[in-house]
Amino acid sequence: MESYFARCLAREISYFRVKPFEVRLNPRLAARAPPPDGSGDRPPRICLLGIGGSLQPASQEVPFRTGHSRMTNIFSHYHLNDATWFVLSLLLILAVFFRFNRLWSLRNLDLLLLLAISPGLLFLTEEYRKVDSNAGYVWLFVCSGAILLRLFVDSRFKRRPLLDQNLNASGLGLLCVAAFAFQVTRVVTEPMPESTLATVQVAGDMLRRQDTSRGGELTPKGESAKPVTGPATRVVAAVGGVAPASMVAGASGIRVEIIAARLIACLSHLAVILGLIFLGRKHLGDVKLGVAMATLYLLMPSTALKVSNVNHILPAAFVIWALVYYHKPMVAGGLMGLACGTVFFPAFLLPLWMVFYGRQGSIRFGLALGITAAVLLSTFALTAADSQSFQRQFVGSIDWSVLQLQTDLGLGFWSSDWIAYRLPVMAGFLVMVGVLAVFPRKKNIEHLMAHSAAIVVGTQLWYTQGGGVYVLWYLPLLLTVVFRPRLTHLVPPEATPLLKAARQKSDEARKERTFSSIGRHKLR
Repeated sequence: MESYFARCLAREISYFRVKPFEVRLNPRLAARAPPPDGSGDRPPRICLLGIGGSLQPASQEVPFRTGHSRMTNIFSHYHLNDATWFVLSLLLILAVFFRFNRLWSLRNLDLLLLLAISPGLLFLTEEYRKVDSNAGYVWLFVCSGAILLRLFVDSRFKRRPLLDQNLNASGLGLLCVAAFAFQVTRVVTEPMPESTLATVQVAGDMLRRQDTSRGGELTPKGESAKPVTGPATRVVAAVGGVAPASMVAGASGIRVEIIAARLIACLSHLAVILGLIFLGRKHLGDVKLGVAMATLYLLMPSTALKVSNVNHILPAAFVIWALVYYHKPMVAGGLMGLACGTVFFPAFLLPLWMVFYGRQGSIRFGLALGITAAVLLSTFALTAADSQSFQRQFVGSIDWSVLQLQTDLGLGFWSSDWIAYRLPVMAGFLVMVGVLAVFPRKKNIEHLMAHSAAIVVGTQLWYTQGGGVYVLWYLPLLLTVVFRPRLTHLVPPEATPLLKAARQKSDEARKERTFSSIGRHKLR
């Protein structure tokens, strides 16, 4: 009897193509089963214990799976590529931030300019680079020029009406948290860039007090490896990445460099988000504006495309926090010193900030810059074997190829045939830095935001190695210009007493005019 039922089950399994599993026969059905006389071709019906329903033919393709394996099968092929995220983020940004009741508004123009950057970055991904990478650089060059023109005329827009988002505060906060979780998931799951891993590796050598001057910069040649990172990035990576990752790597079995690189990338994004929120709360007068800026920063396709590159994120985080503490020149100077210690471009912001603070404020600002520079240079002394090693580390931390006419170190808009046309662009950029630093003479935070963003965007027009791809350098600054209201009352700390005196004088003049009008009315 048992052998007969075994043969029947084998025939049914081969007929329905079901995977083998442990079978226990129902005793009641086994007792009522017909004798094995071989009278029928079709085997008797077999009921399996613990299984509801019946077996289906192979043509219907209904496999037997548990609930866990069914959910695994649903998400096994889940993958969100860059082009799909561009479409989804485009719809989300338009649904939340686009003003449908005011089509011809400055907010809608800014959104279109921000979204126009992303196709150029998509052209430079590995999936589309094989087709035509030069088209992506040309696209980014044109978009950077359009954004620069928008920042030039920012002071001409006198009316800045308060435009609420199409989502309430609670929904906007939920969307911000969800977008941040999505970006963190990408950081954790995707491979880290070689430049970030090389920076973390140098930071680990610095903690172990090993001389890294012999090997030079560990980043390979190419667009992904530029620009050369400064000592501030290595210090932040050592304190915020390598030290915590060394405690986790032993238990998880993952390399310390990978954990540290992912941790420092997440912390850099968190610093930018918190900086935008605090800026909205302290200076823009509404924390919802800060949450809106942070949400748009996280939803931008350019953020997702460069989500793991610390060299793009960390400098902007220091500049944003310097804006938050602009009323304290010492704190702002220290933060700008750290920003200059990461990559090269914040150095072009220093003339603007020095003129903004005036005579007394610029002294405190410059003093904080000097102290920060001395602290960063002391990190080279900790890992240098001798004076020559210290000199090599200091010189190697500066990207001298930026100022040289070299195009063989990476890809970009400026090819070897167009190298002569890059010189007028560089000269025009330096003139622009001087003009924005001098005019207008009396500046407020509106000029500081717009001019700082314009200077950083201007670096994209002449930078050789992948110029235009460093969108995250200026994206947080550009968002502050897009969302800010009128901020003429936010002036440098040195100008605050003068402003109070002018307001007091205007109030006294207004009172005198009021009393004189009352006296004339009584004489009548």
